[in-house]
Amino acid sequence: MLGRIADVLVPSIGRLSVTTDPGFKIMTGSLYAANHTSLADPAIVLAALHRIGANPVVMATAGLWRVPLLGRLLARGGHIPVHRGDRRAGDALDAAVQALEQGRSVLIYAEGGLPRRRDAGEAAPGSFRSGLARLAERTGVPVVPVGQAGARRVTSGSTMKQLAGLATAPLRRPGLHVHVGTPLRLTGDRAGRSATAHSAVTDAWRRAATRLGEPAALAA
Repeated sequence: MLGRIADVLVPSIGRLSVTTDPGFKIMTGSLYAANHTSLADPAIVLAALHRIGANPVVMATAGLWRVPLLGRLLARGGHIPVHRGDRRAGDALDAAVQALEQGRSVLIYAEGGLPRRRDAGEAAPGSFRSGLARLAERTGVPVVPVGQAGARRVTSGSTMKQLAGLATAPLRRPGLHVHVGTPLRLTGDRAGRSATAHSAVTDAWRRAATRLGEPAALAA
């Protein structure tokens, strides 16, 4: 449901385009790993994945479940709250394992949070936390790298700047691009798995950001 809603709403705030690696095929029970740069990018990523036929459950900060209507949609869709810095933090991984074992796909933001930068520019994904590697280790499911660019053109910076950006986005209609890479099987120790996934997500981000002519991607 969230994917369908996002695919309806996102075109009102920007011009979304989606690409995939050649020969890409949807695989059920996959772990989608995306870079996280803005409060807007979960909707953008979900809209893009919906367009290619993927509708994963999302691992997201537990505070969203307290937002009226959105919280009910998240609970109804079986999405997974992440209680950061809480003894319940491990429950999210257990719930994700259960979803994957049931054949559902899961979307994870392996960086674990948003960058602290206040500018609207792009930058390569930050370091990954251990959650992605631990999920891949426990389940053996394929990991699908997802790179998104342009979300910071919608919302970034201070709270006031983010609100202003969201309000003016329908007039500005910034370019938004999501690239979905080839699924891969992570092997090796936990650090090696994380490094492999980070490299793949960075490559997907670079492809998306290059599509938008972002200086950071062009320099890389």
